[in-house]
Amino acid sequence: MFNGILDSAAKLDPTGVVGRTNLELRYARGMLDVLRRVRVAKLDGTYTVVDMVEQQARRSINRPAIFFDKDVITWRELDARANQVAHWAQSIGIAKGDIVSLLMNNKPDYITTWFGLAKAGATIALINTNLTGGPLAHGLNVAAAKHVIVDAELGEAFTAIAGSLETTPKVWAQGGTVAGAASFDEAVAQQPQTQLPRSARPKLKGRDNLFYIYTSGTTGNPKAAHISHYRFLQASNGFAGAMEATWRDRMYCVLPLYHSAGGIVAVGSMLSVGGAVILKRKFSAKQFWEDVSRYDATLFQYIGELCRYLLNSPEHPKEKAHKIRVACGNGLRPEIWPTFQERFNIGRVCEFYGATEGNVILMNADGKVGAIGRIPFYLDRVFNTKIIKFDVETEQPVRNAQGFCIECAPDEPGETIGLIPQNPNKTVGRFEGYKGKAETEKKILSDVFTKGDKWFRTGDLMRRDAQGYFYFVDRIGDTFRWKGENVSTAEVAEALSTFPGIKEVNVYGVQVPGTDGRAGMASLVAGDDLDLEAFHAHIGKALPAYSQPYFIRVKAEMEITGTFKHRKVDLVKDGFDPGKVAEPLYIRHPDLGGIKPLTAAVYEDITAGRLRF
Repeated sequence: MFNGILDSAAKLDPTGVVGRTNLELRYARGMLDVLRRVRVAKLDGTYTVVDMVEQQARRSINRPAIFFDKDVITWRELDARANQVAHWAQSIGIAKGDIVSLLMNNKPDYITTWFGLAKAGATIALINTNLTGGPLAHGLNVAAAKHVIVDAELGEAFTAIAGSLETTPKVWAQGGTVAGAASFDEAVAQQPQTQLPRSARPKLKGRDNLFYIYTSGTTGNPKAAHISHYRFLQASNGFAGAMEATWRDRMYCVLPLYHSAGGIVAVGSMLSVGGAVILKRKFSAKQFWEDVSRYDATLFQYIGELCRYLLNSPEHPKEKAHKIRVACGNGLRPEIWPTFQERFNIGRVCEFYGATEGNVILMNADGKVGAIGRIPFYLDRVFNTKIIKFDVETEQPVRNAQGFCIECAPDEPGETIGLIPQNPNKTVGRFEGYKGKAETEKKILSDVFTKGDKWFRTGDLMRRDAQGYFYFVDRIGDTFRWKGENVSTAEVAEALSTFPGIKEVNVYGVQVPGTDGRAGMASLVAGDDLDLEAFHAHIGKALPAYSQPYFIRVKAEMEITGTFKHRKVDLVKDGFDPGKVAEPLYIRHPDLGGIKPLTAAVYEDITAGRLRF
C-alpha cells in the first residue's frame, strides 16, 4: 500500500519531490501510520474509548499510567478506580446519555472519574476550572447536567453561582467538602473495583457522545462542542501515530484536562498506546526542566506561549539533559521556533492545527519551520480542506457572479474551510457540532463550490504554498483594515516580539474618531529596561507603514485563557483612553516624534481631531 501511494503520487507530482526525498518519504509513512492507527474507529462500531483503555489496562497492568507529584498510578489502579466510579454512577441511576458536569483541577482523579463515567455510558461536560461568576454559570447551564462533581478547591467558585443555575443538579464534592454537597469520595470508595458485569454495561457505539468540551472563549462565552467516542479514538490514535508513540513513552502534560489539547492530545495519545502521563497541576517555567528530567519524559505537549515563557526564562542546568524526543502542540511562532529547538535540544517539533469542534486537522509531520501542517496534492481529495478568498471588512467570503466562493491561489491568504460530507456516516470530514443547533449552524458555510454543499468554517485566515504547507495568518475578527490594507495581528506580534526585552505581545485594532478602519495597538509585557527609542526604530524597519502600531500599552502580565490564548475583548473595549487604562500608555505618531507618553491632553487632541491619522 505504501509503495503504491508513492508510485501513483510520483507520476502526478509536478515538483518531482514525491518519492525522491527523505522528508517526503517520512511524511508519507507518517500519514499512513496515522491512518493505520485510526482505522479501528467506526461510527457504528461497538469499539469505544472504554474498550481501548480497558484493553491497554489488561496489557500494561503494573506499568505506570499516571505520575503525579510523588504518586505513581499503575494501569491496574487506573482501571480499578474507574470501575468504582462506574458502579457508583449506576447505583445512583446514571444511564447512557445522561450528562454529568466535571469541575476539577488537574489530578489523577480527573482521568479515573471521566473514564468511570464513560463506562456507565454518561456524557461528561468538562467545565473550565478558570471560570467564575457568570461565565461559570453559563458553562454549567449549557450542560444542564443531572449531577455535578466539584473539586473542593473550586467549591467557593461553584457555591457563589449555585443560585444562578437554571436546573438543580445533585452536587458531589471531591477532595474535601463543598457546602450542600454529598461526598463523592466516600460514595465511590464503597463500590467494588471489578468491572461492570456484561449484562449491566450500556450498549455504546462510536457515534455516541463522550464529552462536551468547551471552546476557549477568547471572544465571548465558551460553546460546548460534541466529542464522540469515535472522535476521541480518531484523535488520540492519530496523534500517537504522528508522534510515533509507544508504551515506553511518557508524556509531560501541564495543560488543563478540560480542554482537548491536554485531555485528548496529551492524555488520549498515551491511553491509546499504554504509555504514561506525567500530570502537573499547572505550568511552571522554573520547574519545567527539573520535572522533565526527574520523570524521564520523552514527549511534551505545548502551546506556543509556553515555549516563549521557557525561552524567556534563565538558563537551567537540565534544559538539555533530558530524554524528550518530540514536542507536539500548536502555536509555536516561526520567530522563536529554531531558537527553541536548538536551545533546548528538542529533536523534533510536531506542530499541528485543529479546533476542538472542527473537522479541519493539519499536521506538520516533517518539522518545516513555521508551517502548521501540510496536505500534499495527492491527499487533497482525502482531506478536502480549502482556502477561500475572504473580505476582511465585511468578514464574509468573497463570491463570484454565480454566487460561489473562490479558492485562493498559492500563498494568497483566505479563510480555511473543511468539507462536511453529505453522507452522515462518512467519517473523514465529520462535523459533530455544538450542544445547540443555532451555534452549530453558524459554523457551516453552504453553496461554496456547488449548490447544496456544506463546509465547516474554521474562522482562521491561512495561506498555502505550492508544496501544500499551510501557514497561519490570523484569526478572523483579529485582522483589521487600515489605510486600505489588511493588517494581520499575528504577523505584527511576530515582528514586535523579536525585539530584545519584549516577553509577550498582543496586537489588536482600535477605533480612532474621524478615521476609517482601525488603527493598530500593541499590548506588551516587557522588561524594565525596554529602550523605547530603539523599539521605535525597530518597528519602522520590521513592518510596512500601514501595519505599524500607533498605540502601545505596557502590562505587568497578559490576560490569557486557561489554555494560554491571549484575550483581546477587554483590551479592545479599553482602547487607548488614559481615563480607562491605569497602566502606562504610549503613542507612536510621526507628528510627535518617536514613542511618547499618551497623556490626557494628547487623547483630547485625538478625539477632537487636532492630531490626525
